[in-house]
Amino acid sequence: MKRSSIISAVLAFSLGMDGNGLAQGVIFEDVTRSAGIRFRHDNGGSGSELMPESMGSGCAFWDFDGDGDADILLISCATSQEHGSEQPSTMALYRNDGDGRFSDVTARAGLKQPMFGMGCAIGDYDNDGDSDLYVACLGANRLFRNRGDGRFEDVTAQVGVGDSTWSVCAVWLDYDRDGDLDLFVGNYLQWSAERDTRLSARSGARSYAPQLYDPEYSRLYRNDGDRFTDVSEASGIGGKPGKGMSAVSLDYNDDGWPDILMSNDTMPDFLFRNNGDGTFTEDGLLAGVAYSAAGVAKSGMGVDAGDVRNAGREDVAIGNFAYEMISLFQNQDGAYFTDRTLPSGVGHPSAPFVTFGVFFFDFDLDGRLDLFAANGHVDSRIHRVKSHLSYAQRPLLFRNRGDGGFEEVGATSGLADRIVGRGAAYADYDGDGDLDVLVATNNGRPALFRNEGGNRNRCLRVKLVGNGAQAGLGTGQGREEPAGSNRDGVGATVRVRSGTVVQSRTVRAGSSYCSQSELILTFGLGRAGIVDAMEVAWPSGRLERINNVAAGQTVTVREGRGIVAGTPLGSNPAAD
Repeated sequence: MKRSSIISAVLAFSLGMDGNGLAQGVIFEDVTRSAGIRFRHDNGGSGSELMPESMGSGCAFWDFDGDGDADILLISCATSQEHGSEQPSTMALYRNDGDGRFSDVTARAGLKQPMFGMGCAIGDYDNDGDSDLYVACLGANRLFRNRGDGRFEDVTAQVGVGDSTWSVCAVWLDYDRDGDLDLFVGNYLQWSAERDTRLSARSGARSYAPQLYDPEYSRLYRNDGDRFTDVSEASGIGGKPGKGMSAVSLDYNDDGWPDILMSNDTMPDFLFRNNGDGTFTEDGLLAGVAYSAAGVAKSGMGVDAGDVRNAGREDVAIGNFAYEMISLFQNQDGAYFTDRTLPSGVGHPSAPFVTFGVFFFDFDLDGRLDLFAANGHVDSRIHRVKSHLSYAQRPLLFRNRGDGGFEEVGATSGLADRIVGRGAAYADYDGDGDLDVLVATNNGRPALFRNEGGNRNRCLRVKLVGNGAQAGLGTGQGREEPAGSNRDGVGATVRVRSGTVVQSRTVRAGSSYCSQSELILTFGLGRAGIVDAMEVAWPSGRLERINNVAAGQTVTVREGRGIVAGTPLGSNPAAD
């Protein structure tokens, strides 16, 4: 049954503000050094120039300590004996000190552990109120349980999620809607250092060529409380190998069951439709996202979903290789997608770029989702063979015009410097209401961009808390009580109406490239001072409506209880 809404019938493309709103005044300032971020990514290079060294890793904004502000996680590649390193690097966890600066707490948190990290996904899998960390790796993946005291413990073997193939991305979702988070892991290809070296020697160049390797099967793990069960084959997820680079969970057909879109490198992209009975059907071709409008399979990398037209349906963006352009697929009433890459204005400006991280966010708070892209080539010598291309590339920022098109404004918004961009995420880390950006780079320092001027418009921020913990899930106490939604509200969709404008946002745990943005949802309101109606569609099936919510605050909505807390923007008390 389709989820209905009394406000979803009210649709609009414009906020009715003056001209282009206030977007021209927004500048992204690089504050990495002043914020105290000293991390440097290590690509695991040993001089052999193997394929994994070109990939880079992800990043996340994550309130790991529950104090109400966004902390930073940066994933790094470590090297093993196979790669010949003596000084393996580790991921880094930076605690937000609340004054614009961050402190490195990696060692104290127990996360200073070597691994060839690729992607990360954050979710409260045990419903204890503290979000946990999954890291996708080249080699054994790792699950770190948040103990709630600032430290983490590796429970990978204990709960059974240690896939040892080359995993690039991961997504938390409640695919069976039983109140706890399940885990999707996107695997890449069947690679070995020996084969990589042999192919490079044969061609006389580096073998950054995924088409030369066989695809790999991805994994789906069902959360059974104390452990996870590998249901990859039974669910249909493991029935079709791919070269997964990124994944996102979305309910594209609005049937209440979360689907999974996975971008594939040099292969058609997959869309796993959730059948609602524990199984999935791969419908990428039928749904129109497997190929471009020209019928070409691209080198899919980062991916995100969002309602860019305020039409009540989630559209999709996929980052691709140089001259393949960023793909923008428009959702047609939940039945299929159409390729709007060129008509939208996203295609031509993105053509010379190799796009890894992509995400939708409303950077100017005008009520329309914009698009950010982190870019960087995989070949550090590309300029020698193609002088018009470069290894380091500037980020792209596409401003949503509200008429179905986008305008690229990155170079005039503080994003003119070139970096070797990979993962990317967003959050309001400084608590001023507008959304800041974090970009991971390959073999270099990350970039933290503070949004200056976006908060000239008003907004409402919404934090969701599900009732999964109250149902006794993840504690070994069984499932006697009816399940609520997972504690983080992952998969919940919030719709807000202000005047004639309706916006929708969905809580996601894993997207972009190897990355995760904050779980709090931000609704730009332009100059409106109030949200007339807000509706929360919880994964449990509960539909909750709240009227007359003032702008300029972060509200906490607890499943079944409505708004239980409100914090004015600009203050950061401990989370509820």
